[in-house]
Amino acid sequence: MEQTNARLFFGGTIETLEAPSAPPPEALLVRQGRIEALGSRAALTALCPEATAVDLEGAALLPAFLDAHSHFTQVAYAQLQLSLQDVASDEALVEAVQAWPAQPGQWIQARDFDHNRFPGAKNPSLAVLDRAAPHNPLVIQHQSGHMGLLNTAALQALGITPQTPSPAGGRIEVVDGRLTGYLEENAFMDALKKLPPPDQSALFAAFEAAQQCYAARGITTVQDGMVVEDMFPLYEALLARGLLRLDLTAYVSPDCLEAFRRRFPAQAEGYRGHLRLGGLKIFLDGSPQGRTAWVREPYLGGGQGYGTMSDAAVTQAMELAGREGLQLLAHCNGDQAVAQFLRCLAAAEQKYPQLKTLRPVIVHGQLMGRDQLAQARDLGAMVSFFVAHVYHWGDVHLRNLGPARAAAISPAASALAAGLPFTFHQDAPVIQPDMFETLWCATCRETRDGVILGPEERISPRAALEAVTRQAAWQYGEEARKGTLAPGKQADLLVADRDPLAVSPEALRGCRVLATYQAGHCVYRHPDAPADL
Repeated sequence: MEQTNARLFFGGTIETLEAPSAPPPEALLVRQGRIEALGSRAALTALCPEATAVDLEGAALLPAFLDAHSHFTQVAYAQLQLSLQDVASDEALVEAVQAWPAQPGQWIQARDFDHNRFPGAKNPSLAVLDRAAPHNPLVIQHQSGHMGLLNTAALQALGITPQTPSPAGGRIEVVDGRLTGYLEENAFMDALKKLPPPDQSALFAAFEAAQQCYAARGITTVQDGMVVEDMFPLYEALLARGLLRLDLTAYVSPDCLEAFRRRFPAQAEGYRGHLRLGGLKIFLDGSPQGRTAWVREPYLGGGQGYGTMSDAAVTQAMELAGREGLQLLAHCNGDQAVAQFLRCLAAAEQKYPQLKTLRPVIVHGQLMGRDQLAQARDLGAMVSFFVAHVYHWGDVHLRNLGPARAAAISPAASALAAGLPFTFHQDAPVIQPDMFETLWCATCRETRDGVILGPEERISPRAALEAVTRQAAWQYGEEARKGTLAPGKQADLLVADRDPLAVSPEALRGCRVLATYQAGHCVYRHPDAPADL
């Protein structure tokens, strides 16, 4: 990693996302990892004549993005797995798996599978999975992360039989007394926990690649959105080797909070080695594209999904957050799951009113009802929308939910009107952490098939950009340090090839990150970036 030197950025647009100034800043000075001053180039040169000159050559300087929700460890693991992103048939799946290099008996893990791309939106059969990997245990994770497929060898290795009971909040599919290979929610999560770990040296390289994945997209603060005790040895190894170079905030399962504090006492108080404890994380339902999100009105064709926790368990987790002064994140896709979150939060706040100040987060909020926005606001909650669903699964939502409900997914404009704070995220590795694509989704709301989905929920480019910078910093409680360009703030910067506030919403998707700085360190540089960056 390069040493942090004083740098003077000039020669391009500087979007501070602070209140507009007159005249706008011509230059920005960074020293010792922090923004020291903004102003004219001449004045800042006089203030620090030894600063390295960085000519933006017409590019735009912005606050770096903050990842409001993803799964950093899973992004790293994904570097070691077969991607089925473009697979859309049984034969293509068999071909892709058989092309993956693996010794007989070695586990094959695949990701990015989506049954919605297959004919009839159906999963491949167990026979197809066995044909794809006749000599290997095979596990395929759905792109949503909430379900998956196992071949016979994998089912046998994990001891799953037709008689194995489905866990609460999950399902092992059995048809006519036979396993199909399909597991969802807690059943699939339990299976993943039992898989053998990868080679350690390969895993460390994967963590470096994961950080590059974020940095190349202008992100300097990342999240591990569900940390369990099995992950602690890995964290210890990353810290011991000094491998983290982006700020990583961990949200732990409530049952391992005390264990985290014992193992990582310094990180429980703040960033050490780029890692800190952010709070607690719970799951209340599944995914709408998989029809497991818990909804108030049935899906077209039937079914309402289901919850994964009882009211008592949700309230207990919220009371723990209130008692310990910690933020709580709750995965809620369906409006019924949101309703559970809101009623449990209201109950918990009767006992711990300080919860209102801890910024509890509804994560995803895909089907959050417009009638629920003001209630969430009044309880002190906020929402992080997975707004890129509009593009990636908007057409699936139209089939599953019908036009009216599909048009209301990720209701950002309604949240803005209701005064409910919100951020955006990509839930990586569900999709790549591409913030510029997310800005495009929020401002244009166009599906893969070109349908404009809920144009009334479009927001302005500035509101969208604030959701992944200053609002995301607020979600993390780091608004004094990050999210805008102002003197005293950490020098987390990105350089874009164009100013996202000066192009049409349709052009946002084409913006490129040329360089990313974390606390003054250049952690990514595009091959086509200006020479000074």
